[in-house]
Amino acid sequence: MVKTITIRDTVYEKLVSIKGKEESFSDLFTRLAECQDSRQTLLRLRGSVELKDKEKEKLLSELYAARAERRT
Repeated sequence: MVKTITIRDTVYEKLVSIKGKEESFSDLFTRLAECQDSRQTLLRLRGSVELKDKEKEKLLSELYAARAERRT
C-alpha cells in the first residue's frame, strides 16, 4: 500500500541529508521508526544534519519543551 504524505521543505532537506545514497525514503523511515530508544536515534543522527547556532538553540528548546510536556 502506498501513502502520500506532506512535509515542509526544511524537513525534506533534513531527511535527504540523513538518507543513504542507495536508501529509499521508505527504508529511511523504517530505520528511524525501528529505533525505539530516542537517545539511540539521536546518536545515530548526530552529525548528519548541519545546523546553524540559532537553529540548534531553537531545536534544543523545542526538544526540552516536549520532554517537559511529556513528564507532566
